[in-house]
Amino acid sequence: MSGQRPGRAPGDALAAGGWRTRMRWPRAWRSPLGIIGAVIALAWIVVAFTASWWVPFDPLAQSLPRLQEPGVDTLLGTDGNGRDIFSRLMTGATVTIPLALMLVVAAMVIGTVVGAVAGYVGKWVDETLMRITDLVMAFPTVILAMVIAASLGPSLFNAVIAAIVVSWPQYARVTRSLVLGLRGQNYVIAGRLLGRSPLKSLLVDILPNIVGPMLVLATLDIGAAILLLSGLSFLGLGAQPPTAEWGSMISSAIQNFDAWWLGVFPGLAILTVVAAFNFLGDALRDVLDPTAEVAKENQADRAASATGAAA
Repeated sequence: MSGQRPGRAPGDALAAGGWRTRMRWPRAWRSPLGIIGAVIALAWIVVAFTASWWVPFDPLAQSLPRLQEPGVDTLLGTDGNGRDIFSRLMTGATVTIPLALMLVVAAMVIGTVVGAVAGYVGKWVDETLMRITDLVMAFPTVILAMVIAASLGPSLFNAVIAAIVVSWPQYARVTRSLVLGLRGQNYVIAGRLLGRSPLKSLLVDILPNIVGPMLVLATLDIGAAILLLSGLSFLGLGAQPPTAEWGSMISSAIQNFDAWWLGVFPGLAILTVVAAFNFLGDALRDVLDPTAEVAKENQADRAASATGAAA
């Protein structure tokens, strides 16, 4: 007797095992940090688009006792003007997170167009666009954003414009390098030989293959965008009082330094959002990069083989 179960051939067992292997979640989504990042990011996005419907107090109303500590009546306390910190914190998410998402999308679109044209056309077009990109990247990001925002005037809209101006060059550089690597591939050359126009070749053959890396870069950049917008508001170049915005709330907390809850809770909000999108971006990078997944699988297999051999 072979010891095999009746009615099931060895090939069936192998097929079943292979099916289970193919149906497993990608390793990135089995990572605790990736799952935690996705859950926290999704929760904050839901808050950003629904908070105005369920916050307990008007975030601008000055009807509560001033500098009241966190408690039952006011979950996170009140500020120096008698406004509920919890309501302002949740309302601040409706300002900061959507603006950061819009900022990243705008910077990605501008940078992708510039980088794709530079990488595909080449020659003097490439040189001109990349020198402009290098000029913007030559200045420190925060300093340049401060100069632009101060020149345009303190406001949240001008802060977003300044952040877009300093954010698009990184997308242009990454897109250009990807396009340069893809435009010489056989399928792109074959499409051109079949009569496909340069624009159609760029849109059909090349751009779909760079969506993954650009999506990962954009996800990782959301945290940086939130930090930049909050930093500009903290310096008085972004959101202006009485707008509920996280950076502006931290700036106002300096006036009442002994009231620890005024700055701690907005800071924790920024920390959790930035960390969540960073974890999510790392997980997306592993999911969308098959070579990284294969490398991790091979490393795990080698470790298991070494353990088995030692045993």
